[in-house]
Amino acid sequence: MKSIQRIRYPPFDHSNIDPKKIPITEVVMVSNSKPPDPFRIGTDDGWLVEWKVYDEKHGNLPVIESVTTIATPPFLMRTRNGWYIDPDPLHSIARKTIAPTVAILIISLFIHAIAPAIDSLPILSIFTERSLQIGPLDYPLLLFFTFPIFLIPIILRMIANMRDIKRQNYFISKPLEDPIIDFTINDQSIEINAVKMPVGVKGEFVTLQVGVAIPERSVLLETSKRKENGQPPPGMSTPLTDRRITTAEEHGTGVGESTPLPVEYSRILLLEPLRVRKKGPKSKLSEQYPIQVMGPEERWPGTVYSSLIALHWELMIYAKRNNSRMTWVKPIIMPSGEEPVNIDFLPVGSARVEDSDE
Repeated sequence: MKSIQRIRYPPFDHSNIDPKKIPITEVVMVSNSKPPDPFRIGTDDGWLVEWKVYDEKHGNLPVIESVTTIATPPFLMRTRNGWYIDPDPLHSIARKTIAPTVAILIISLFIHAIAPAIDSLPILSIFTERSLQIGPLDYPLLLFFTFPIFLIPIILRMIANMRDIKRQNYFISKPLEDPIIDFTINDQSIEINAVKMPVGVKGEFVTLQVGVAIPERSVLLETSKRKENGQPPPGMSTPLTDRRITTAEEHGTGVGESTPLPVEYSRILLLEPLRVRKKGPKSKLSEQYPIQVMGPEERWPGTVYSSLIALHWELMIYAKRNNSRMTWVKPIIMPSGEEPVNIDFLPVGSARVEDSDE
């Protein structure tokens, strides 16, 4: 069976990229399975995910053979299934302090560059005229104030990484069982009838998230007529060959920036954000059942996976263990509706876990 897929997937640093500068990938998808009902999320001028009915006028498009299924693919089961440790809040603080600390350092260097012109200013002249001698060299006094400030983000990041590594090692030494959940999947929602959390873990909130996973690298290379060892298409990078940890690294669209430092383990313990994602409202976990967990306000397509478009639904439970925040993720199969889905805006979030709302 044939259908048309069109996608302009956001690259890692999509906030600094004009979507119009990246071409839309358009293919004729051939599969033995029936394609889903047509849907379109986004616009031709922005980020876009579209799956529509085949027409003979599209006969000149590249043809891709792919399995169309609702079964969660292995790469998502490896990276988005089970318990995950929320990154230390210092990661977010460190990233927010980079811009102001760099600006302070640049301003201090600029002040020294124009020092002869500000000799008449009493306060600034104190910092520009005086210096401290360390060994045979003299160092401007102002830099002794601004350079330590410049190091603040680096120090915060080091502390956060050490905390994350400690928490990951603790999880590895004392792994958690999955919670036992009795739930029913409805139309764009879930009804939870009972939840039994592991010992020592307190569940707080639960939510439904839908998103679009990264397309397969081989398909993007094929449709753009690029070779694996050549220059990658716009928005992609060279994949890591020695060690593959996250989805973005595996597909060559992130290269180590999605998550903080992970430890050596059978799977990554820091949840990589879906770049295209939309969450429903959070529902508080309590002893009063059933609990209704709603999806996003807009109607989204149901679960469907192909090599180019992977529309993914998952249940997320936010919990605490020894005052350490954790998230439990479970992929679910959401049924499709009977009407075509048309959403004007493709929700795109940060690809960095410390800047995301994960």
